[in-house]
Amino acid sequence: MSLAKLAVPALILLVAGGCSRTGDIAEGGITAVRSACPHVGVPAGTGDVTLFNPANSREASAIDVVAVLTNVQATCDEAGPQILTNLTFDVLARRNQPGPARDVTLPYFITVVRGGTAVTAKRLGQVTVRFAEGQIRAQATGQATSSIDRAAATLPEEVRKRLTEKRKAGDQAAAMDPLADPAIRSAVLASTFEALVGFQLTEDQLKYNVTR
Repeated sequence: MSLAKLAVPALILLVAGGCSRTGDIAEGGITAVRSACPHVGVPAGTGDVTLFNPANSREASAIDVVAVLTNVQATCDEAGPQILTNLTFDVLARRNQPGPARDVTLPYFITVVRGGTAVTAKRLGQVTVRFAEGQIRAQATGQATSSIDRAAATLPEEVRKRLTEKRKAGDQAAAMDPLADPAIRSAVLASTFEALVGFQLTEDQLKYNVTR
């Protein structure tokens, strides 16, 4: 399955390579503090899934179950050499017709993306929604974890110095954005990670989500 990624958040001047503290105002401007924890989200096109009956039909009248992955939340532990992120999410499902009690199991993935494009790890899991008898709506909670090497998520010291060096108004350097330097921008991207969770779709299901 091709993975449609989230856009990498706008790059700002990033200070720390592993600590998450409140940014402060320093001489020469405002410095922002960088966390080593990954950005968390749902890749485009993978946040919902539609099941059909019969499975090969794409008619609206054949829709059996529709499920949405939402309310993604994360806790991050960046105290050790491995940055551990625990994610939880809700799956809200609706079946087309009420009927007897029914379980529907849906596969999902968690993937770690580096620099906005490079998938460094991927794991699969399953979440089961249980429709009570006569009910058309059901809800379940899923969870996933990711692990990132702290060294990989830490900016090199020379890059941090370039980003945080003090600049005085009127100096030529004050008007130059360090991120305009391809080497600096590449280093920041290389140490930026995302932990993304979504439904594990077939090619047909992904195509349906993209083209409907």
